Amino acid sequence: MAFGKNIRTWFEGRWHEGDIPVMRAADHGIWQGSSVFDGARYFEGIAPDLDAHCARVNRSAEALMIEPVIEPAAMVEIAREGLRAYGKDQAVYVRPMYWAIHGSELGVAPARGETGFALCLEEVPMPGATAGTTLTTTQFRRPVLADNVCNAKAGCLYPNNARMLVEAQRKGFGNALVQDAMGNVAETATANVFMVKDGEVFTPIANGTFLSGITRARHIANLRADGVTVHETVLTLDDFRTADEVFLSGNFAKVTPVTAFEDRHYGPGPMTKRVRELYWDWAHSAA
Repeated sequence: MAFGKNIRTWFEGRWHEGDIPVMRAADHGIWQGSSVFDGARYFEGIAPDLDAHCARVNRSAEALMIEPVIEPAAMVEIAREGLRAYGKDQAVYVRPMYWAIHGSELGVAPARGETGFALCLEEVPMPGATAGTTLTTTQFRRPVLADNVCNAKAGCLYPNNARMLVEAQRKGFGNALVQDAMGNVAETATANVFMVKDGEVFTPIANGTFLSGITRARHIANLRADGVTVHETVLTLDDFRTADEVFLSGNFAKVTPVTAFEDRHYGPGPMTKRVRELYWDWAHSAA
């Protein structure tokens, strides 16, 4: 079931209106989980970093042993063609996807060759600047590259994220602050995470247990260009308990303020506001 409306789907060489079926019952992607996707955003008439998201979905496919069949530049043109049906006042989630069609002799490994591809556009509003969330801890942790495809935006990773999120929501919180195998903070169940302390910004260093996001990198670059000190470093749960501000970074909302981490509450954050303003300024200047 879709989570947006006004859906358009590019599949088998042309655009279709609506949420059309794209997988068959025996496709490797549906019964062995060999699927990857990426997400970009169209809002206010712009699609920031669309090229980077299209390039990353190809890297994710390779990491999952799926053969990419669309060059990133061609994928960007497909997306832009589909987005012409939407107005500047509509916000759209842009989702290119690959999945393996055939399995190897034993069925488990995906076979190179024929690959499924679709690009789905869904109208989904951008959360407002003050739409915040709350965090709690979770018993579930991020995997490591030795036991999962942490270097891909792969569908098979998301059941673990889902149980983190459901656990947090059952406890009365909006999201979960997630640790890696060593017990250090990695990200949240749905986005990368930043904290602010004494006017400086900190974010978990990319250690192979989570995707170091495209939007995360933009925030770091924008802040440093604006003269803010940003540390990519090892962080613990206690670091977040003593932070002045916390915010999330992801493609879907770009910047999400965190109002509380369990019983630690954060006031309206000037750095969080600054990050959002810097991103919007960069996005419109780069359009």
